Amino acid sequence: MSDAPRPLDDLVVGLTFDDVLLVPARSAVTSRRDVDTSSLLLGEIRLESPIIAANMDTVCESAMAVTLAREGGIGFLHRFLTIEKQVKKVEQVKRAESIVIEKPYTIAAGRPAAEARALMDENGVAGLLVVEGDRRLLGILTGRDLRFEDDLGGKSVADLMTPAERLVTASSRTTAEDARRILREKRLEKLPLVDDEGRLAGLITASDLLKRARYPQATKDDKGRLRVGAAVGVRGEFLDRTDALVEAGVDVLVVDVAHGHTELALDAVAAIRKRTDVALVGGNVATAAGARDLIAAGADAVKVGVGPGSTCTTRIVTGAGVPQITAISEASRAAAELGKPVIADGGIRASGDIVKALAAGASTVMIGNMLGGTDESPGQTITRGGKRFKIHRGMASFGATLGRKERLDEEPMLFDVVAEGVEAMVPYRGRAAEIVRQLIGGLRSGMSYCGATSIDELHRVARFIRMSPAGLRESHPHDVEGI
Repeated sequence: MSDAPRPLDDLVVGLTFDDVLLVPARSAVTSRRDVDTSSLLLGEIRLESPIIAANMDTVCESAMAVTLAREGGIGFLHRFLTIEKQVKKVEQVKRAESIVIEKPYTIAAGRPAAEARALMDENGVAGLLVVEGDRRLLGILTGRDLRFEDDLGGKSVADLMTPAERLVTASSRTTAEDARRILREKRLEKLPLVDDEGRLAGLITASDLLKRARYPQATKDDKGRLRVGAAVGVRGEFLDRTDALVEAGVDVLVVDVAHGHTELALDAVAAIRKRTDVALVGGNVATAAGARDLIAAGADAVKVGVGPGSTCTTRIVTGAGVPQITAISEASRAAAELGKPVIADGGIRASGDIVKALAAGASTVMIGNMLGGTDESPGQTITRGGKRFKIHRGMASFGATLGRKERLDEEPMLFDVVAEGVEAMVPYRGRAAEIVRQLIGGLRSGMSYCGATSIDELHRVARFIRMSPAGLRESHPHDVEGI
C-alpha cells in the first residue's frame, strides 16, 4: 500500500487569465505610440502585431489571412479542405499583393473570351496577360475589354485584347521605384515585365504599389508578398499536403492536433522537419515537457493551450488540461531555454488577456472567437431576434469531427465521434481590421502600465498579482445601471 501512487502530493495551483492581474509599475512611456508591439513569430519572421488568426474553419481562410497580414499579424489557414483547395487559398494570399507578381494569370490568344471572364472571376483578378507557348507576350485582356460585350462565347481573346505593340512594358530588371514612375507618367494600372526575348517575366500593378504605402506594417516575405501559415494534420496525406503547401509558397506550417505531446504528433513534426526547412509550429501542449519534446522533434515554435478556447470542451470531456497562464509560463520558460518562442492559443477574450499572455512568456497570441464574428471569417451569418451572428465551432466539435471523418473517407459512425468542442454563435463584429486595431491599442496601453516599451521588455519587467473572486468582480463595471 505504501508503494501506491500519490498523485496529489505534488499538487500545484494552475492560474488562468481571470486569476491574475498585472501590477502597475513606474513607467516612462508618455504615449502609446512609443510602445513597440512587434514580436518574434518564429525563425526570422517577426510580426508588427503579435496576433494570429486561428486555424479554424469558421475563422481563417484567405480573406482573413490577407487582412491579418496587412495589419501586421498573420493568419493560419485551416486544414479541413482538400489539398488543392488549401493550396489555392495559400496562392490567393501570396498573390494579394507583391512587388512583382512572378506568375501572373495568363491565357492563350485563341481561347474563348467567355473562358477568360470565368478565369478572372474565379481568381478575383481584373485582367489576364495573353501569351503563346514560349510565354512570348501577345497582349493583355482586362475587364474593361469585356464589359459591354454581349457575345463572349462567339469571340476569342485575340478579338478583344489590347495587342503587345500597343502595350507599355518594362524590363524584368525594373525596380519598384522605376515602375511607380512609369505607371504614374503613363497613367497605367498594370506594367508587364518582359525579358530580352520578349517573354513574360512578371507583372507590377499600381494597386500593389499603393498597398505598400497603405499598409506599411504588413507582414511580408522578401518578395513583398503577404505571409501566410497553413495547418497540416498528423495522419494520412499530411506529408503530401506539406509538399503541396511548400510548393505554393506557404511561410509557416502548423501541425494541428489537440494533444501535441503524443508520439504520433512528435513523429509528424520530425517527418515534416526531415522533408522541408520551412518554418514549423508544433502543438498543442500545456507543459514544459511538451514544449521541450516538440522542439527536440524539430519545431521552431510551440503552440500552447489545451482546453482554454471558448468552443473547446476538452477539459470537461477528458478531465485534462492546464489553466492557460500557468501553461504559458511553464512552456515558455522551457522553450526560451532552447531559444524558441511560444504561441498562446486560446482563452483570449479582451486585449488585457493578450497583455497577460505575453507577460507570462508568449511571443504571440492566437485568436479564434474574437475574429470569428467578422466579415472576413468563413462562418455562416445568421439573424436571431433582429441581431446578426456568425456560426463558430471548435475543431473537435461533433460537426467538425464528423465532417473530417467523411472527408477522409472514414466510416462516420456516430457512436465513434467523441466531441471535445461545441458549435455556437458569436456576435457579428464587422471588419477584422477594426478588431485587430482595438486589440493592439489595448496591448499598447497594458504594456505602458507595466513600464514596458517592447514585448521583450515586458517579459523582463512584468509582475503578476493573484486575484480573488471579489477582485475579479471589482475589475468589471459594477454598481451602475447600463444605458
